[in-house]
Amino acid sequence: MKKRKVLAIVMVVMMFAGLTACGKNTTTNSTATPTPTVAAATDTATATPEPTKEAEATATQAPAALETVELTMWGAEEDQTMLAEMVEAFKIAYADKANFVINLGVESESTAKDTVLTDIEAAADVFAFADDQLNELVNAGALQAVQIDTDAIIAANGGSEAGSVKAATSDGTLYAYPMTADNGYFMFYNKEYFTADDVMSLDKMMEVAANAGKQITMQFDSGWYLYSFFQGAGLSLQLQTDGTNLCDWNSATNAIKGVDVAQAMLDIAANPGFVSLGDAAFVTGVQDGSIIAGVNGTWNANVAAESWGDNYAATKLPTYTVAGQQVQMSSFAGYKLVGVNAYSDNVGWAMYLAEWITNYDNQVKRFETRGLGPSNVEAGASASVQASPAIAALAQQSLYATVQRVGGNYWSPTETFGAIMAAGNTDGTDLQTLLDNMVAGITAPVQ
Repeated sequence: MKKRKVLAIVMVVMMFAGLTACGKNTTTNSTATPTPTVAAATDTATATPEPTKEAEATATQAPAALETVELTMWGAEEDQTMLAEMVEAFKIAYADKANFVINLGVESESTAKDTVLTDIEAAADVFAFADDQLNELVNAGALQAVQIDTDAIIAANGGSEAGSVKAATSDGTLYAYPMTADNGYFMFYNKEYFTADDVMSLDKMMEVAANAGKQITMQFDSGWYLYSFFQGAGLSLQLQTDGTNLCDWNSATNAIKGVDVAQAMLDIAANPGFVSLGDAAFVTGVQDGSIIAGVNGTWNANVAAESWGDNYAATKLPTYTVAGQQVQMSSFAGYKLVGVNAYSDNVGWAMYLAEWITNYDNQVKRFETRGLGPSNVEAGASASVQASPAIAALAQQSLYATVQRVGGNYWSPTETFGAIMAAGNTDGTDLQTLLDNMVAGITAPVQ
């Protein structure tokens, strides 16, 4: 059984006496070089025979035995090849310090919390997760606070007031390593069909798509995207300190009522130029040409770029029609983080691996390989990142985005409500009733 290794962190820090930087620079990629510990001599009452000259020579020439360090790291399925390359580079960098056995496993950032909290002690030593999971992981004692190169990590990601650092911090303590600053969404579109003016209006985009026998898409049965409609219309959602949510999406008194938003969603779902699709279907549609625009994130930027070539473009979310008004769609903003399991048997080395895969060089690699936006400020300022349509669109949308902070009871009710909207509310349930049921679920006490 694993035990919390608080002392292990101190031991590893003591091992890292002579610091040698690897990567671009010591601020953005501080990588300490450990030296093996030396066992202290012990007194003995029994005289020890003097070694022969042959034995002395052998002892002088024999290299010190390296410890074997075994770690498990979880990451998204689409990142496995990239992570394997990062791991091999890590092993090479520390080849004279330890023998590493690093096992890679598949775990989506979106489900990491649930899997880790099922059995914390059996979970990976290092794992990636979405920032909205931080509080629950911290409260469960699953995350080891960052205790190696903390100040350098904070500085590399923009300082203590930067969004990615705040997202990785709880009660003033840094609990994770910022990995990306692009966990938001915006509108991808194919310039063969749309002008820059067309994509300012969802109504216009659906009209263009329908006339071309194509469709645009956004996933309705997901609280991640559903938020866009209600927040944009002036309705609110707030996380409370006890983990419950405050939500007025069923309001009958706001300037734009909850039923107005629900009706707008039904109207969109009924439009021949629109279809509600999840991530995998979005990718398929872009690749087969049936989808010519869609709300998605940087993780699918390469797919859109490869499929549409010179016609690939991206921008902020459009306005949509609700209660006779044009309302700018809002969005969640979020970050991807890397955490170290507090129950790791090698928590110190796990921290160095977590820092390695989130350093300057590997954030650049993550962008070049997957199109994911860096949280590291120097990496984010590079010309290649700044030239990315997806990153530029994310910056545009950031003016209408809020950091995702919701309690766990938010997701299932919004998924159910969104699925009903996408299907057209086929049983004709009163919209206020549907909204009341959703809000009752969202605001339910934490069990």
